[in-house]
Amino acid sequence: MIERRAEARLWCSHLIRVRLEDADGRTLAANLEDISPSGACLQTEEPLAAGTRVCLLLGRQRFPGTVRYAVVNEVGHFAGVQFDGGRKWSREAFEPQHLTDPAEMRERKSPPAR
Repeated sequence: MIERRAEARLWCSHLIRVRLEDADGRTLAANLEDISPSGACLQTEEPLAAGTRVCLLLGRQRFPGTVRYAVVNEVGHFAGVQFDGGRKWSREAFEPQHLTDPAEMRERKSPPAR
């Protein structure tokens, strides 16, 4: 599969709050599945439609953005969020739990067979 992303995504697992930027302004719980400087993937218990405006509440930081894709499978609902222009995530701004670079996983070599 060809990687089309300009930025590497880091895998993570961190329970966060997501505020819906609609008339209700309600918040819901989500698991932060992966993150990059310009966006993130969330797993939620309810669907978020593409085009929905959201704000990820990451510690003391706020990352407003738009849902760009939404899929559902046997595990749950997933939404890809693109952060608003000018707002970039970094480890200094917020470091999720269980942060892993998948490139490091590929670089690890298996021990030689005995």
